[in-house]
Amino acid sequence: MAEERTITESIPAALHGERVDRVVALVAEVSRRQACDLIELGRVSLDGVLPDKPSVRVSTDATLQIDVLETTDAVTADADVDVSVVHVDDHVIVVNKAADQVVHPGSGVHESTLVHGLLARFPEIAEVGDSDRPGIVHRLDRGTSGLLMVARTSSAYESLVAQLAERTVSRTYRAVVGGIVESSGGLIDAPLGRDRRDATRRAVVADGRPARTRYQVETRFPNVECTELTCRLETGRTHQIRAHLAAIGHPVAGDHRYGGQDHGMDLSRPFLHAVHLGFEHPATGETLRFDAPLADDLVAALGWLQTDSRAAPVAD
Repeated sequence: MAEERTITESIPAALHGERVDRVVALVAEVSRRQACDLIELGRVSLDGVLPDKPSVRVSTDATLQIDVLETTDAVTADADVDVSVVHVDDHVIVVNKAADQVVHPGSGVHESTLVHGLLARFPEIAEVGDSDRPGIVHRLDRGTSGLLMVARTSSAYESLVAQLAERTVSRTYRAVVGGIVESSGGLIDAPLGRDRRDATRRAVVADGRPARTRYQVETRFPNVECTELTCRLETGRTHQIRAHLAAIGHPVAGDHRYGGQDHGMDLSRPFLHAVHLGFEHPATGETLRFDAPLADDLVAALGWLQTDSRAAPVAD
């Protein structure tokens, strides 16, 4: 179960000039990571205005309002939740997340998440990282399938979080987007922040957080006006690939939130799959690399695109 409570505080002089995420963490008694999530979800306001990013500075006597969604029950194990484990050792777990599976509780979802299934198989992760998302160091959107790493110990958690911050983790995605991408590849280097019109979306904004996505064209399908891409993350912002591709006029197929169309593929979710994950083992220092084939529904969609009677791929 979850309950929502609203906290309203006037910023004291002692906190003048502090970052809003730090103030939210202090006032709401949550972690900095949770404070950033509250800000990104539009649950924090200063004098009635939603801050654009966690680094916004607060001023004395400003009115801070925080809408906190609290889980009243601890996250419990659920052996009925399917977890596809690709790799496991004493320090780290790599899973192949299914589409339509939420990674951890929050935002109205409080059961049957990936975390519930992980706790049933690896109960020790309950003490790793944040209590409401134990073991989780990065996420995939609900509709995105593919590879995800999970920390099994606190030391592994610290190492993996640091690797993400240092941008040494290799993450590659396969996508099909609307329209014909003319260049063979490119770099989208555009800051992302909350969409002013919809707090659940991200958009390119001048004062957003730095975000970089590289893409390469694999196949063009002119008969149905779409293109298959490989995308590599250089940063890891919320909805980064989806928002970046939409910003250049090529939304991910099936991603209706960002203007994507199905292009005849009968998609029930965005055509986006995390196909490759590479990182340094937190204990041994060994470079680990994992690959996951496209999910069955995306294989079927790509097969439909490749049917000669429906589309004619063209190479550069």
